[in-house]
Amino acid sequence: MALSEDPVYDILIIGGGINGCGIARDAAGRGYRVFLAEKGDLAGGTSSGSTKLVHGGLRYLEFYEFRLVRESLMEREVLWRNAPHVIWPMRFVLPHHRGLRPTWLLRLGLFLYDHIGGRKLLPKTRTVDLRRDPAGRPLKPFYLRAFEYSDCGVDDARLVVLNARDAADRGAVIASRTEVVSAQRDGDGWRVKLRDQARGTEQEVRARLLVNAAGPWIDNVLGTVLGRGNAHNVRLVKGSHIVVRKIYEGPLAYIFQNSDGRIVFAIPYEDDFTLIGTTDQDYEGDPADAAISDAEIDYLCRSANEYFAGAVHRANIVWTYAAVRPLLDDGASKAQEATRDYVLEAEGGGGEAPLLNVFGGKITTYRRLAEAALEKVGSLIGRKGASWTADAPLPGGFPVNAYEEEVSRLSASYPFLSAAHARRLVRRYGTRASETLGEAQSAEDLGRHFGADLYEAEVRYLIEQEWAYTAEDVLWRRTKSGLQLAQNEAEALEAFMQAAIPSHGGWEPRGEAL
Repeated sequence: MALSEDPVYDILIIGGGINGCGIARDAAGRGYRVFLAEKGDLAGGTSSGSTKLVHGGLRYLEFYEFRLVRESLMEREVLWRNAPHVIWPMRFVLPHHRGLRPTWLLRLGLFLYDHIGGRKLLPKTRTVDLRRDPAGRPLKPFYLRAFEYSDCGVDDARLVVLNARDAADRGAVIASRTEVVSAQRDGDGWRVKLRDQARGTEQEVRARLLVNAAGPWIDNVLGTVLGRGNAHNVRLVKGSHIVVRKIYEGPLAYIFQNSDGRIVFAIPYEDDFTLIGTTDQDYEGDPADAAISDAEIDYLCRSANEYFAGAVHRANIVWTYAAVRPLLDDGASKAQEATRDYVLEAEGGGGEAPLLNVFGGKITTYRRLAEAALEKVGSLIGRKGASWTADAPLPGGFPVNAYEEEVSRLSASYPFLSAAHARRLVRRYGTRASETLGEAQSAEDLGRHFGADLYEAEVRYLIEQEWAYTAEDVLWRRTKSGLQLAQNEAEALEAFMQAAIPSHGGWEPRGEAL
């Protein structure tokens, strides 16, 4: 199906990461006509390469980012409440390391962390005697004291897709694999040329307002799409991670201080693994080419081995990933000191087609960023609706602390599921988990088995409802089954999807009509 002839949208958003999809959702819910164009897959860049945390940013207090930390702390419980299937509470253990940050400074920082963000549901900080507490078991014996505090984990890529799904359910057009080739002002609106990346076809749409939420490509959009020349507004900082076989039991996460002032997290990941990261390294080049370096692997292994009793070696690594953060270039001397705050810059209006640029930001504050963006949108093209996302569950959401209840309900409806399979589906899809299973009464009814607990029924759901077009989309963003499937199984999945989606085009996002 082609786009309707000469459509005019209120808002055209460039970029299908967390900020672009968050703005699309908020805008569609207020009644704006929204088109979102993403040149690759949703969450295909920075938004799937995070440390998988919804957190206040304890270390940002050192750089006096009090507004950002307070807003982030307030958002933790808002986001958890609205998406408890992809966001969950975690306890973090911060061992005291003599010679680095003093105890009084850590206590002060954690006191502020507990009290400036309106914490209601998450438990407060406590001091831990590592000689007696189970938290000390994975650590080297000379660490005697630690502080334990609360933050949240998140399936970052799924959070993006759920925002896109909700935006589409509210009327937005979500066009993945759709590149914005050019955008030209035409009176008080925009004429935007779009290219279907798979078919190579082009089409033009019109919009009243353009939002540049291209993340690390934001300057590239300004330079090539809008013809601004050598735009330079963001500092590209690469963050890399390693995933290793599980190195300790239990649900606790650890946050380690390093002598260079940076911190590294070790987080339980996908049941059988431990995620270790991140690094902060200035980056030049195409963000799509970002990859972990040997030096970063050595750094992360060395950081973990400084604290853990069991050694972390390269041989333990099962997956690595890297992504580039588009931090507002504030002139900070070190990559880790660059602000994680966001800035929204609007131009035009008053007869000139308006443009809104989104610089910086982080996953935790995406919803507030979207609200702030809609305030500017309203001032430029007229207000519609009011803020609504604070109390609006994302697709599949259920009451906080009802995860086990949802697992039991799914298991009762589909008794052939293993306990692990049921838990994974609820963690991915929440109350919509049953939609990935349909009327199945046995595993055979789920269709082709690709490996681990990934079946054809779930893959078809991801194609039809979540814009999945390649095996990589399914294995590494919609699910994390790539950690479990062998190479030949992944290749079989790719062949199946190529056949299931013959056109592989971005003009017809599955699950909605254009």
